[in-house]
Amino acid sequence: MSLAATRTPAAAIRVEAEGDADAIRALIHAAFEAAPHASGTEAAIIDALRAADALSLSLVACEDGADGYEPILGHIAFSPVSIESGEAGWYGLGPLSVWPDRQREGIGTALVCDGLARLRKMGARGCVLIGDPAYYARFGFENRAGLTYRGLPEDYVQRLVITPPAPTGEIHYHPAFETAL
Repeated sequence: MSLAATRTPAAAIRVEAEGDADAIRALIHAAFEAAPHASGTEAAIIDALRAADALSLSLVACEDGADGYEPILGHIAFSPVSIESGEAGWYGLGPLSVWPDRQREGIGTALVCDGLARLRKMGARGCVLIGDPAYYARFGFENRAGLTYRGLPEDYVQRLVITPPAPTGEIHYHPAFETAL
């Protein structure tokens, strides 16, 4: 898999480019607008991570346009996290966004798979997220007792171990995530 760009039947995946921020912000707002778990600050979190140079990996899925314009269909972000047990090299996945009218086409799946492959090539030890276990289990994420985040139900606090040992304790995201509180 090329790190420069990969293709799905629906889209080409590439690293966020300068000038993508407005389109990503609009996409995130639309994707989370009706989500019951949304805080309404997801786009602001990405802006704050970008401003703090804490977006370790920011990928977009684009649809090829005949005129050379590539509309952004989806976005995924990864940023460094710290975990109470002290394992280094861990990243947090989120948010993952796809335009509502393009969901269920494999775009989100392609973004997650591409992002995890890139994390592996970067030497990441693992990835954590807060999300739906029914969706993320297919990528190898699991919830295990002992990994927590601010008192949320453990079912939604998930990890994917790339290189053992598996972490335990409280996850601490970048301060940009405080935007959501």
